[in-house]
Amino acid sequence: MSSQLNIALVGNPNSGKSSLFNSLTGLNQKVGNFPGVTVDKKTGFSKISEKISAKIIDLPGTYSLYPKRNDEWVSYKVLMDEDKGVKADIIVLIADASNLKRNLLFCSQIIDLRRPVVVALTMMDIAKKNNIQVDIPGLERELGVLVIPVNPRKNKGIIQLKKAIEKTAENIYKIPERDFINTRSLAPAAIEKVQKLLPEISDYRAIHYLINHENFLLEPAIQEAIENIETETNFSPSKIQAEEILHRYGKIKNIMQQTVVETDPLQKTLFTQKLDDILLHRTWGYLILLGVLFLLFQSIFVLAQFPMDGIEWFFAKAGSWIANLLPGGWFSDLFVNGILAGLSGILVFVPQIMILFGLITLLEDTGYMARISFLTDRVMRKAGLNGKSVMPMISGLACAVPAIMSARNIENKKERLLTIMCTPLMSCSARLPVYTVLIALIIPNKIYLGFISLQGIVMMLMYLVGTIMALLSAYVIKFFIRSKEKSFFILELPVYREPRWKNMFYTMVEKARVFVFQAGKVIMVISLLLWVLSSYGPPKKMKNVSEKYEALSKQQPGKADEYNKLKRTDLLENSYAGILGKSIEPIIRPLGYDWKIGIALITSFAAREVFVGTMATLYSVGDDKDENNATLRQKMSAATWPDGRKVYTLAAGLSLLIFYVLAMQCMSTLAIVKRETRSWKWPIIMVTYMTGLAYIMSWITFHLFK
Repeated sequence: MSSQLNIALVGNPNSGKSSLFNSLTGLNQKVGNFPGVTVDKKTGFSKISEKISAKIIDLPGTYSLYPKRNDEWVSYKVLMDEDKGVKADIIVLIADASNLKRNLLFCSQIIDLRRPVVVALTMMDIAKKNNIQVDIPGLERELGVLVIPVNPRKNKGIIQLKKAIEKTAENIYKIPERDFINTRSLAPAAIEKVQKLLPEISDYRAIHYLINHENFLLEPAIQEAIENIETETNFSPSKIQAEEILHRYGKIKNIMQQTVVETDPLQKTLFTQKLDDILLHRTWGYLILLGVLFLLFQSIFVLAQFPMDGIEWFFAKAGSWIANLLPGGWFSDLFVNGILAGLSGILVFVPQIMILFGLITLLEDTGYMARISFLTDRVMRKAGLNGKSVMPMISGLACAVPAIMSARNIENKKERLLTIMCTPLMSCSARLPVYTVLIALIIPNKIYLGFISLQGIVMMLMYLVGTIMALLSAYVIKFFIRSKEKSFFILELPVYREPRWKNMFYTMVEKARVFVFQAGKVIMVISLLLWVLSSYGPPKKMKNVSEKYEALSKQQPGKADEYNKLKRTDLLENSYAGILGKSIEPIIRPLGYDWKIGIALITSFAAREVFVGTMATLYSVGDDKDENNATLRQKMSAATWPDGRKVYTLAAGLSLLIFYVLAMQCMSTLAIVKRETRSWKWPIIMVTYMTGLAYIMSWITFHLFK
């Protein structure tokens, strides 16, 4: 007869927990919310053995059993059996073998809760590269629980881990009889009295009832009794916590000496310190950071130029060839100017997205990203934030949605809200295609000193403008949010290490896949919808336009080609898309935009990258077969106002760039802000201030360069 277990995965952040969860559950996962808190709950199902199946719960990462943030409280309550919705039969604790001392603190605390525990030892490959050898049998003996080395990315050790879970579930391996440390000696009288109230709890759990009972699901009489015990015994939570940590690290030091061999750890520490003396220097540190960012954005343009040109050339030639191959009609027009134009607007930006995320992963893997947080803490504090706000804001370079969710790690509520409100101003990857097209249109492709691209410099400036405006916005908004909470920035700087090139390549491919299949779906749907709106209009108006140019062509046969071109333009302007664009043109004309740009601004609220698909469709609909050979940039460059002036001048192009840097054009971001703040107030404020800021700054930019 088969049974089902509830298995909780716990561990320090960045210990490989998510990778193990993915390996155990495969595609059989779902994401929800823990009741009452804005913290993600990932659950999945796994077959442990023929008799045992398991529900796997991936709990938020935490460093110890003393919670401070919302996500740490979620893990804590599950481990303390104080969460009604999640009951864990077995705890699988993920520990990083390359940083075992820190991970063993949390491990030892869970062992003393007297719960069934299996330790999954990850990062063994990194430990080996760092000349760290772990005596697994010795570690099992000292901890009193099973320790299984695993490599989830390569699916190694998963079978052995499942067997260990099975043996623990069948009580073949039991809870250790001895505590990791002598907990009772910390507060013997208080522990004894709590255990008379709650006889089934361990000594260590009694300590936590004394410290955090107000947050537990206890009857009022028991709550009052524990309060009295605290008073009678002069129980001091901070003193007990400090003593406990000292005892644990003393025992962990002995275990490390017996079970871990590290070749010359002092040399590695000295190397890290010497490098930090340079990279974290008060002057050189910031110059090096600017240099790193400069190289990052230069690489996005220089390295991606050739593959992007190749993709553009391919789609231009393919469009021309297919247009000539297929017979004229609505299907040919739909395929070439709807589907093919939409696809080209998606795939052309894949090289840049892969390079951007590959380089960000490189910075994370080497340990430099943590140094960026440390360096920018001083600047952040002036804006009302702290160094912990850096990671959500840097994550905002990828996507604002997960970046805003990661702000949960900020304990101070005011700083968390400020981070949420300013993070969407960071230039996400959805803006990258827009920047690329517009910069290529208005900025000459000049190279200085053989490697410095002018277009790359402008790209970097767009990202800097977004960052500066994010900090200025936070500085202003902080005066409208009242809070007396004080915040502290404590950050563990990891040692420098060689990047995992496979991980970097995997991230590049994964991000490209996500862009193509998730953003691509939206772009394709919008492109096809726009093709319909651009190809059709009110029947009477469309009929009048056709009859008008047919009559002119008959009167002047020599100008038939010219009239055909004017007819296509007029039909587009009288289509449903044209009517929509013309209706908002008076509002956006002061910024230098025509009605086609107006349509792109509207469709961009679905997703910013839709701008490119919109332009690809609008500038393709109405083309004749010869014009299909031109690239999107060539078509946009040739666009003119009715009086013959170019649409995409330097002033208009820079104005549009600034608008896309600052405007709130992402429905998903607004939805996640509502979820995280549990109010429509903040999303409404966000869309109002960002759109207003974008309009004003774009107007100023246009008139400065006009």
